[in-house]
Amino acid sequence: MISANPPEQTREQYVCNIIATWCAATPEQLQRGRAWYHNAHDLASLITDGDARTGAGVIAALSANKTWSENRRLARQAYETGLSSGHVQDALSKVTRIMAGEDPTEVLPMERKTGMFFRCIADPSDPDAVVIDRHAHDVAVGETYGHRDRGLGSARRYALLAHCYREAALRLNELPSTVQSVTWVVHTERIAGTGTRGPRR
Repeated sequence: MISANPPEQTREQYVCNIIATWCAATPEQLQRGRAWYHNAHDLASLITDGDARTGAGVIAALSANKTWSENRRLARQAYETGLSSGHVQDALSKVTRIMAGEDPTEVLPMERKTGMFFRCIADPSDPDAVVIDRHAHDVAVGETYGHRDRGLGSARRYALLAHCYREAALRLNELPSTVQSVTWVVHTERIAGTGTRGPRR
């Protein structure tokens, strides 16, 4: 696991790794990465008849350890027929609360991946939100961890990597979420078929 408080030189290397991955994107990867959260926002609105904020909350609550296609299927099912299975009880409970009218910010862990995923989907123009998943971690540290523990349950480690993405975004004149989504596309396509668990979105 990386240190949650590395020296400045290491932090700078993480930022440079993120920027290098961004610069490796093809035009098509750039286009898909830039569109990712906008498309997710449209889906959130579609499945809730226009209530993108609630839809984003449901999608985020159901996102842990699910592929994007499975995440979408479960979110649609939640609205169309209800959801009593298909995920761990904690996630199902959060979905029930959000669908009953609770604000997602009161239900989701807002300083962690799930809460940030909600923010990025609910508002793709959010200037601060950034999702740090296992792929975002690997891009920043410059190493594919595979099944090894990345320690992203640590608030300090998450905040460190989020800061690195924000710094990279500042230098690239982009939104942090856009830098994360584009580098996610590049990285997951690099490792696809290598046995290191490629795209899950």
